[in-house]
Amino acid sequence: MKFIVSSAVLLKNLQAISGVLSSSSALPILENFLFELENSTLRVTASDLETTMTVSIPLSLAENGGSVAVPSKILLETLKTLPDIPITFNCDTHNHYVIELMTGEGKYKLSGQPGDNYPRPPEMEEVTSITVDSGLLAQAISKTVFATGNDELRPVMSGVFCELTPDDFTFVATDAHKLVRYRRTDARADDSVSFIFPKKPLNQLKSLFATEDAPVKLDYNNTNASFTFKNFHLVCRLIDGKYPNYEAVIPRDNPKKLLINRVTFLNAIRRVSIFANQSTHQIRVTINGQELQLEAEDIDYASEARERLACSFEGEDIEIGFNSRFLVEMLNNIDSAEISLEMSEPNRAGILLPVSKENDHEQILMLVMPVMLA
Repeated sequence: MKFIVSSAVLLKNLQAISGVLSSSSALPILENFLFELENSTLRVTASDLETTMTVSIPLSLAENGGSVAVPSKILLETLKTLPDIPITFNCDTHNHYVIELMTGEGKYKLSGQPGDNYPRPPEMEEVTSITVDSGLLAQAISKTVFATGNDELRPVMSGVFCELTPDDFTFVATDAHKLVRYRRTDARADDSVSFIFPKKPLNQLKSLFATEDAPVKLDYNNTNASFTFKNFHLVCRLIDGKYPNYEAVIPRDNPKKLLINRVTFLNAIRRVSIFANQSTHQIRVTINGQELQLEAEDIDYASEARERLACSFEGEDIEIGFNSRFLVEMLNNIDSAEISLEMSEPNRAGILLPVSKENDHEQILMLVMPVMLA
């Protein structure tokens, strides 16, 4: 098994799939990349059993096809130190899978494993296929994946709920403290279907889709989903379970409406939260007329902060507490220059909405639960 490839091209493609690898896997071979050479194409695979990602790299010079599992860590570290030069990759699949890398002046030797021992992704049967724009998916993932939870007892909330209908696509994420609903009316499916994507593969895809606008082929069935994008292919197991009724927790009647510049509000929260209790991150939001006041204190360290901001407000005055980290995360993921914060009572969720949007087909709603003020 022998081929020549650019070190920069190989590194770029390996880094794009390396996030799938798991260093804590029960199968040591999953700490390796699977290299498969067929004709003049090199296929490199990374897997953690739940998610498998493959990239195809065209080669100008290759001979003697075959497969070998290559240690990922040492290979990546070596490639990072090299300039953009041709690398000759040579593996004797009949002699203990010894791998040689030659770079003109350098020669490096490492030990591989038989490629046949590498786990294979599941064969997907009875799939439904749709094609979606990569920019749309990148935006949908970026706007929702940050709001997913980490509770192992509620695995459905550790992923992003995706609902496809003949009218729109809806992506939802929540950790019970915050919720994001992202909807696109310019994407549709033939039939209504819903599933829950795990967080890990979505984070892999988010950075990949952001690089270039191109169509993505999405295949799915009851247990798995696959994404094909340019020369990349990802297969992941869907999260099994029933997603919570997210529409039921979104308050409909919110007579108190705050309108404020997003960046001004965000920076003020960041400053004030420095002085908040570092375990609760609690800040107090008080609105009187057209003035908003942010307060935070940490009794243990005798520190406190208070800042006033001008705003536009409709409704009765209100005093409400929020976790500042949740507000910062949400405001960072809204693109609008101004935002609207809709509220009803101090013990009911607040709704964050962008005031303006660049895309008329995009609808985004963010919900944040209040915290009890002492």
